[in-house]
Amino acid sequence: MSDLKTLQIIPLGGLGEIGKNMTAIKYQDTIVLIDAGLMFPEDELLGIDVVIPDTAYLMDNRDRLKAILLTHGHEDHVGALPYVLRDFKVPVYGSRLTLGIVEGKLKEHNLTDAELNIVRPRDVIRIDELQVEFFRVSHSIPDAMGIAIHTPLGVVLHTGDIKLDQTPVDRQVMDYRRMAELGEEGVLVMFSDSTNAERPGFTPSESIVGHTFEELFGRCEGRIIVTTFASNVHRIQQVIDNASRYGRYVAVVGRSMVNNVKVAAELGYMHVPEGLLIEMEDINRYPDNEVVVVTTGSQGEPMSALTRMATADHRWVSIQKGDTVIISATPIPGNEKLVSRTIDLLCRQGAEVIYDRSMGVHVSGHASQEELKLLLNLVGPRYFIPVHGEYRHLIKHAHIATSLGMPAENVFVLENGQIVEFTDQGAAVVGKVNSGKVLIDGLGVGDVGNIVLRDRRQLSQDGIMIVVVTIDREKGEVVSGPDIVSRGFVYVRESEDLMEDARVRVREVFDRCIQRNTIEWATMKNQVRDKLGRYLYEQTGRRPMILPIIMEI
Repeated sequence: MSDLKTLQIIPLGGLGEIGKNMTAIKYQDTIVLIDAGLMFPEDELLGIDVVIPDTAYLMDNRDRLKAILLTHGHEDHVGALPYVLRDFKVPVYGSRLTLGIVEGKLKEHNLTDAELNIVRPRDVIRIDELQVEFFRVSHSIPDAMGIAIHTPLGVVLHTGDIKLDQTPVDRQVMDYRRMAELGEEGVLVMFSDSTNAERPGFTPSESIVGHTFEELFGRCEGRIIVTTFASNVHRIQQVIDNASRYGRYVAVVGRSMVNNVKVAAELGYMHVPEGLLIEMEDINRYPDNEVVVVTTGSQGEPMSALTRMATADHRWVSIQKGDTVIISATPIPGNEKLVSRTIDLLCRQGAEVIYDRSMGVHVSGHASQEELKLLLNLVGPRYFIPVHGEYRHLIKHAHIATSLGMPAENVFVLENGQIVEFTDQGAAVVGKVNSGKVLIDGLGVGDVGNIVLRDRRQLSQDGIMIVVVTIDREKGEVVSGPDIVSRGFVYVRESEDLMEDARVRVREVFDRCIQRNTIEWATMKNQVRDKLGRYLYEQTGRRPMILPIIMEI
């Protein structure tokens, strides 16, 4: 048996995509997991609620998984935990705010026995032969941390989501000193956030948004409605600060927004003056110039509070002339159309909508090119793996690393599931494990696959036609029907001739089968689908799903 010590890095999500971040670090027989995030579904995933990483590799190595380490509390880093912790009873380590958010999610899923361990910046924990160290970084949520895993082969450094904010809202500046010390001691491999790798320069400080809010709140005469990510505690704090400064009350709307504000306030990460918050149903009791609404819906989600306001479908808030709506976020790739539609609807309702990034209502929580260069120079890792971004972001981040003099063979642009193995002799991609998407639909986890999605797609495009027939097998005759029910195919009252001809053709199929004494359900259903499908396509150019139902008496 070989005594060669091996360290393996296995990304299970977050590469070539935005979201579902999850990376396994395996040293000998010990595995630790960094983050367990989700991703919101793309347009083609009809009816799907969320998407999480495939954990088949972890299931195959259940006894080796010893801990889950969390960088921060955003959904794309902790959202899959309720599903992961159903299968793996392992300790979870994270900051106070991160675990406060996680605890709320676990309660919603009736998971109350999880072992949640609070760690602080500069804390060190030991997991078998691994020494895990946490350090402070800046991001768009408080208590974000990077992770350094000390192994016998060297240090694995994961920055988490990061930006180099010199004037953060909470004055908790990133731990540059410790990152430089780690670089001086020697870092084997570094993972770094690639989200803004295409953006030149530096990402502006979060405090800039506060100055913009101060200016806008000072000149707005009507109600102010602000939408941002529910987990952006710093942004919400700046809304609260400016509302207090200008004598306005604040109503918080949206379940996730309400929960996060409650957790952040209880844990001391948010200061809310006494009496400032009001209930949603009470806003009409106050003059318009004394009200601020903070709401979810910055991504144009169809069921979000802001979208319902825009469509005049919200129970408590109707957009009116004189309202100012501030969209303090940029669209996640793929959501641009939804956001544009929401903005258009808000404008039609008479609101002034402020959404352009150039107006200072939003800054990113991710490092731009010059910051990424600074991080690479500060740490000086031997090997580098860009993470957290679409494939073009990873490629751009790799180019940044090589432009600083890092050998191209020491930079690994990976896909989910690929294994990078480190030994005393060097590093190489040595294989691939199962990875992919697990679709969550309601209470179902992974029970919706390609066939179900194909059927949903067909239903959404061409509708369905249900054919109901009752047969007396002994007499060999049709007793009732065929009755035809159509949904999403044609408007029946204007297509009576088409429906009657369809009945005739279905009856012909059954009569022929009965005459030939071939009363086999499967055969008859297939013939109905074939003949009726051809006829409907000839007449309409559409292919509805045809569902024959045969009853026997």
